[in-house]
Amino acid sequence: MIMAVCPVCRAGETRPFMEVEGRFYWQCGHCQAVWLDPSQRLDADAEAAHYRLHENRVDDPAYRQFLSRLANPLLERLGDGLQGLDFGCGPGPALAAMISEAGYGMQLYDPLFADHPEALQRSYDFITCTEVLEHCHDPAAVLALFDSLLKPGGWLGIMTGMLSAEIDFAQWHYRRDPTHVVFYRQATFACIADGYRWHGEFPSRDVVLLKKPA
Repeated sequence: MIMAVCPVCRAGETRPFMEVEGRFYWQCGHCQAVWLDPSQRLDADAEAAHYRLHENRVDDPAYRQFLSRLANPLLERLGDGLQGLDFGCGPGPALAAMISEAGYGMQLYDPLFADHPEALQRSYDFITCTEVLEHCHDPAAVLALFDSLLKPGGWLGIMTGMLSAEIDFAQWHYRRDPTHVVFYRQATFACIADGYRWHGEFPSRDVVLLKKPA
């Protein structure tokens, strides 16, 4: 198998990382991202079927508590009257509801559950992306899209399970989800921020806030 380019930063410094349960993973020597070999991804129908098993509800207190790890620090950084996009909102857009309840306008986009391409034709003061980026086959393209949609000075809030030194990748529950195909470290997001000249903050585990230059 040959993997020439990192799907996150586009660097050509890829190398084998690990084989687990017959699944082969690569790592980027530049941004430290890890990803499943593309030949081993689920096909589109199987992937969509897995997503439809999700039972996240807008009114679920536990789900809202989970999402507050991103919502709270993001809201602390937002001014009044701003407009945002929840990218990959899923079947139960609880985060968008939470931010709307705080007084902000929200648009939804999800290729399966909220396929509104017109939402990607405008600009935003902030974008949220929770438990999405690990599913993306081409995260570099998604990150470039975010940069194009964000207004100067805008915020991008991302939540995804992040690899760290204490995690045993082979046993990691996050790896076992068959739709999770790319895994990030804090160093990965630091690299992304440097590439776009964004300012990056890590307010809690698995959450990164990135600010586009004004």
